[in-house]
Amino acid sequence: MDVAHHLLVLLHLVAFAALLGGALVQLRSRDPEISTAMLHGAWVALASGVALWVLAGTFDVRVELWAMVVKTAVSAFVTLLVVLNRRFFTIPPGLLRLITLLVLAEAAVAVFW
Repeated sequence: MDVAHHLLVLLHLVAFAALLGGALVQLRSRDPEISTAMLHGAWVALASGVALWVLAGTFDVRVELWAMVVKTAVSAFVTLLVVLNRRFFTIPPGLLRLITLLVLAEAAVAVFW
């Protein structure tokens, strides 16, 4: 069961890296867009994060309830922003900055809380 937990954490981290990396690449673009890496990263990070939370008891991992609620809410909001704005060819730079800051805030909650 320990191997399954570590594989799920790895999947979560890779999805987070795809989301953050896609956002950071788009920050340099003149006409930013929601990339495929951001879309898939947001969905997989949300799904694997919820799976880690649900299976925390199975993996004998102690989780802080409010940290998980905040992290899941921020992840769901980021996923919503990414999915709703994927259909546009360009997005406002402020929206991309908001997505990037929310992803970094989600990481800060995971590390510091």
